[in-house]
Amino acid sequence: MTAHDFIPNTYKSSIEKGSVTWESPSNIALVKYWGKKKDQIPENPSLSFTLDNCKTITTLSFAKRTNDDTDFSFDIYLDGELKDDFKSKIQTFFDRVEVYLPFLRIYHFVIETQNTFPHSSGIASSASGMSALALCLMSVEKQLLKSDGVQGADKNALDEAYFNRKASFLARLGSGSACRSIEGDVIVWGETDCIEGSTDLFGVKYPYKVHENFKEYQDTILLVDKGEKQVSSTVGHNLMHNHPYAQNRFQQAHQNMDSLKEILESGDLNAFNALVESEALTLHAMMMTSTPYFILMKPNTLEIINKIWDFRQETGLHISFTLDAGANVHVLYPKNESEEVLQFIKNELVAYCQNGHFICDQIGFGAKLIDNE
Repeated sequence: MTAHDFIPNTYKSSIEKGSVTWESPSNIALVKYWGKKKDQIPENPSLSFTLDNCKTITTLSFAKRTNDDTDFSFDIYLDGELKDDFKSKIQTFFDRVEVYLPFLRIYHFVIETQNTFPHSSGIASSASGMSALALCLMSVEKQLLKSDGVQGADKNALDEAYFNRKASFLARLGSGSACRSIEGDVIVWGETDCIEGSTDLFGVKYPYKVHENFKEYQDTILLVDKGEKQVSSTVGHNLMHNHPYAQNRFQQAHQNMDSLKEILESGDLNAFNALVESEALTLHAMMMTSTPYFILMKPNTLEIINKIWDFRQETGLHISFTLDAGANVHVLYPKNESEEVLQFIKNELVAYCQNGHFICDQIGFGAKLIDNE
């Protein structure tokens, strides 16, 4: 497919008003994407677990406009509070996707959103937020096409697979990692030779066998720092331009995708732990060696990592960690080891969390439509 395949025919009719609600999860990348080209195209492929409990619930209300103002018209609320400081991001998103959603200037939108986890603290709130909004907009388009009687190529928009691909494509234009939050449970984004069907345009479901060891895999997120990140992901990605180690990193990601394919099939938990931890530390190493440079980990992040290593050595349990572009730690472990690992987390790791806060999560199965009026 190409981007052109997501441009609809002209709508023949319109809907006066409506409302739709989607919930969309965050995701945690095991092989990290860091660095992007024009139009939100990744410099390297990534693979993620879709989460279950960490999600954004977004209601999009729309009403046909009666004035001649040609600007986009929308208001956005987070947890019931008007958020004008979010408008520039939504404006940029609408600018990017208008060619694929030509109805955007016809309506005034009210975007009401809430997260089940702290915003902008390194739990990929932009991934769940932008994917939820993209899904809401796709539901609006689906209503418009149904009212038209759906003719020609636009029949594709009523197909679930096409709907999900276009939602992922649109979400990517809002936040790169958002394209991995439409479906579950294992998602690939970025073209790579070792994954059939992989593409830079949208996330795809991992097409190969996944061992039982990774079913219902657990992710307990330790909130070391619930404040906003020191540096935005956009700034961080841009620092990969002219980075002295960038090309080697991009090559490494392709190699790790190939290795992870074998690991997911075999169920080798020791190899899994080694790869995902290396990926996490590489992500932070790239930030520490960029110009300007940043250290996104906090002292308690390092304390937790060392505690995990010691515990794994002492017990032989298959506990590991990964990190996003922030200080919080995702503790990964198989479900059959949950009791021992959770006790360890409560006894040893919670002390390093801000106000003792942590979130228990696991692999989930993607976004859900909650309401469509």
